[in-house]
Amino acid sequence: MSASSDSRILKIGIVGFGPFGQFLGKTMIKQGHILRATSRSDYSELCANSGISFFREIGAFLEAENDVILICTSILSLQEVLKSMPLHHLKRPTLFADVLSVKEHPRNVLLRVLPQEHDVLCTHPMFGPESGKDGWKGLNFMYEKVRIRNEAICSSFLQIFESEGCRMLKMSCEEHDKLAARSQFLTHTIGRVLSEMEIQSTSINTKRFETLVQLKEGTMNDSSDLFSGLFVHNRFAQQELQNLELALQKVKQELIEKMNEEKDLNDSKDVEYSR
Repeated sequence: MSASSDSRILKIGIVGFGPFGQFLGKTMIKQGHILRATSRSDYSELCANSGISFFREIGAFLEAENDVILICTSILSLQEVLKSMPLHHLKRPTLFADVLSVKEHPRNVLLRVLPQEHDVLCTHPMFGPESGKDGWKGLNFMYEKVRIRNEAICSSFLQIFESEGCRMLKMSCEEHDKLAARSQFLTHTIGRVLSEMEIQSTSINTKRFETLVQLKEGTMNDSSDLFSGLFVHNRFAQQELQNLELALQKVKQELIEKMNEEKDLNDSKDVEYSR
């Protein structure tokens, strides 16, 4: 499948070619785009087998005249990676896009580090290698055009996801982080709590309990760096953690009050019977 007629073939440079970068890269290659990659780990053999140019040296990567530089690093390493880039090697204005699971943080870092002539697009594909293994149709893709001068390049990049059937959600980075704190961060937190409790499948599972086991297992497949990043670099996450703690205390208090009511009722019955 080649790039669609209303889109152009892009030269896309991926920074951070781990599992998620590889996952996105497969579809981009399928659509006919030209891919380059650089990463702390050596993926030269994998890239060679996939038709992707791998750069060990970041300066040469930046000189390769990419239309788009796609940031696929971890949340925690983003600032260090961007600050270490010799941006003077860029030969022309370039679109920088990120796919991190928080949005205000990369937006702020990109605006702070990049010279004014470079465009900034913040995105979050709300899916991954597991949920998107059978295609991206109907899956959510959030984006904000933070600083865009070259609309043609930006539109062509977004078309990668739109043409695969993604549900395109134009949203501010702030609104994304508010919603993500109540959804993605909360999901990861509960999954890790269940892991600390060491819950396991039993011989009398209910469907709802099976869902909890699946949540625990799915969450623990993600790195602790991702979970930490969702908390450290989303300013709304701390409040949601406090809300979770308060809610647990409230539920616990309700149970204790109910238990005490039952105890008082039983004690009064025992006194009555003893007369």
